[in-house]
Amino acid sequence: MVTSVVRPHTALDEIDAKGEFKRTDAGYKHVIAPGSQYEPEAGRYHLYVSLACPWANGTLTALRYKGLEDIISVSVAHPVWRRTCVDETKSEDDTHVGWHFKSPGDAPVTNELGHGSYECDDACIPDTVNNCQTVRQLYEMANDDTGKYSTPVLWCKKTKTIVCNESLDILKMFDSVFDTNSLCKYPLRKLFPVNDSKKMAMTEELNSYIYPTVNNGVYRCGFARTQEAYTKAHTELFASLDKLEHHLASTTSSSSSSSSTFLTGEEFTWIDLRLYMTLVRFDPVYVVYFKTSAKRIMDYPNLLRYLRSCYAIPEVKATTNLRHIKMHYFASHPALNTYGIIPEYNGPELE
Repeated sequence: MVTSVVRPHTALDEIDAKGEFKRTDAGYKHVIAPGSQYEPEAGRYHLYVSLACPWANGTLTALRYKGLEDIISVSVAHPVWRRTCVDETKSEDDTHVGWHFKSPGDAPVTNELGHGSYECDDACIPDTVNNCQTVRQLYEMANDDTGKYSTPVLWCKKTKTIVCNESLDILKMFDSVFDTNSLCKYPLRKLFPVNDSKKMAMTEELNSYIYPTVNNGVYRCGFARTQEAYTKAHTELFASLDKLEHHLASTTSSSSSSSSTFLTGEEFTWIDLRLYMTLVRFDPVYVVYFKTSAKRIMDYPNLLRYLRSCYAIPEVKATTNLRHIKMHYFASHPALNTYGIIPEYNGPELE
């Protein structure tokens, strides 16, 4: 039971007086660590994700990249948002829509207005831990007082509550606290390099503009409610993409002694993972749906090469599901796409 009055909302509601999208902070930031209330143990934790959500998708990729799939179980939500209030006595007043769980082979679902037919494919994995129908129910079990029922959710089976729903914090935990031979298959793979001050400084400088203007910037374009808010976000987004194109050109120049495959060198790191999750959605979804229309990633030779290099990593490829990505965005927000029609694919070949 929820112990306080909570106003359910989604990212589409996080708009300020100027019509700009303002993402709220995550509400759960507990840490798995030796000696804490959340010990790193096999079988204790469960990860709830959507393959469509770039933040959640990234945590699943990290879980696979580190080889944690045998000790942390996973549920994958259906990509199309539906009504989350399961109390029929309140359903007329509570119109919140969000993530829900289906099993492969279940009857297709529609969007909230009854349009479309979206299958429950083999990528859907129901909640085998709490048997919840929606992600919202997980938050209610944890006595949530935020009202934003987002993914990812890292759940503790022992305490029956949410450990963390901040994707970057989950990446950090997956990258470090399970690094023993008995828990982690690939302890030498490091998404967060240590003892390399130059690379860490470069990463921080890159993230200072990648997160606000690219990762979050596409949402600032898509959810803007005024022309001014959209124009500002769109201008900043493409200034940063141009900057990244130049950065990748300089690191791959034949005359450069620092030639590299990824943003900070030859090793794939968390900043690459986060940027990839935005770029892989860009041409198939954001160009049309979020009106990020000045250029496509296909029009940036170095960004396209970089996107393909990231996709070539087996764990990245295995957790990239363009079907779920397109289904979610084009079918989940009737205010932006009433009939839930999914455009034909319009993106680069990744291989």
